[in-house]
Amino acid sequence: MVLLSVSIALLAGLLMTRAFKPLKLPSVTAYLIAGVLIGPYCLGALGITGLGFNSHTDVSALSVVSEVALGFIAFSIGNEFILSDLKKTGKQALTIGVLQAVVAMLLVDVALIGMHFVMPDKLSLAQAITLGAIATATAPAATLMVVRQYKAKGPLTKLLLPIVALDDAVGLIAFAVSFGIAKTLVSGEIDMISILVNPIIEIACSLILGAVMGWVLTQLEKLFNSNTNRLNLTIAAVFLTASLSMLEFHIGPVQIHFSSLLTCMMLGTVFCNICPLSHDLMGAADKWTSPVFALFFVISGAELELNVFTDWAIVVIGVVYIASRSLGKYFGAAGSAKLTKCSPQIVKYLGITLLPQAGVALGMCATAMQLGAEGNLIRNITLFAVLIYELFGPIMTRMALTAAGEIHPITEEVKRRRQQKLEEAKERNK
Repeated sequence: MVLLSVSIALLAGLLMTRAFKPLKLPSVTAYLIAGVLIGPYCLGALGITGLGFNSHTDVSALSVVSEVALGFIAFSIGNEFILSDLKKTGKQALTIGVLQAVVAMLLVDVALIGMHFVMPDKLSLAQAITLGAIATATAPAATLMVVRQYKAKGPLTKLLLPIVALDDAVGLIAFAVSFGIAKTLVSGEIDMISILVNPIIEIACSLILGAVMGWVLTQLEKLFNSNTNRLNLTIAAVFLTASLSMLEFHIGPVQIHFSSLLTCMMLGTVFCNICPLSHDLMGAADKWTSPVFALFFVISGAELELNVFTDWAIVVIGVVYIASRSLGKYFGAAGSAKLTKCSPQIVKYLGITLLPQAGVALGMCATAMQLGAEGNLIRNITLFAVLIYELFGPIMTRMALTAAGEIHPITEEVKRRRQQKLEEAKERNK
């Protein structure tokens, strides 16, 4: 059944890209819509085996695909942290990465705390603060896929990928502090370990584990002469690092756990900076991971819960959350880009590319379920926002990168060469 689900999901995603080709939508959006269509609320609701996912349990059975895909996404983004480039853009990326996240969080906090006073029976102060922290997170997967599909290149793209990666670390700290305050408001007990110690340990442990695995991978690569074996070793290393990052244990009141995104990102960063063959191996790995990424987005689409639209309070609060977060991301990025003396193109378009939101935010709202009944609303608002952002975010990212001049339309010469190759292939097959 798992193999059948995988094949149906992959076929649905690929066919949807063909159906949406005339609309010139990013493949990410097509994959997500394919997931929604074969998910539990559309074709899956018919209960016909093999036609779609009949329940969220069926979707959850493929969670390992999502874990693997996120590991490779983070690994790919880590390969963008080349030291020679960071010397030029590192300060800008760090400043913008922190400030845009903080501005988004503050704007959402202000908007939702205002709503709390308007409808206190629907939205509590703890829920408003927690949602403000979740607003910091940006989805690296959708952004990376758009960049790859359209082969975007330029100053904006070079700055965008490190910022998206930094979002994870900034978001973890912001969420830990805000969620700690929210738990204090609900329970009346202050837990400084959860607010300050655990997030710092999580980030430090993730970076150390990723760095160690990156060094180990580079040393093991020296044992092989074949690029095929080196590629297999690289894939195995990402699998192993992603699995190790799922470990979790306690030392007294302190919780030791890892962020899989940060760990695999650090693996990629160390690997690309100390392994001379990393560039060639990453090119080969990109081809191998293409179907995995497609599956990841189809599964993500199937996971979206459409029943969140049935509650008017969720829709109203969700709209306010989306509007305030979007404004925070845009003006936070624009202001900090101007502060760090970025080009006018980056100031104008960077914020739009930071709108997609998915995996990290969903992980945060899963943690927010510790608030008990109050966690349900946080989860539903986040799901509502993810549904909107994932469907429209990639489109807006593509439009922004195109307007910034970093996505170029296919020239007539390229089209002519492709057609010529196609005709030559047909002649050989005769």
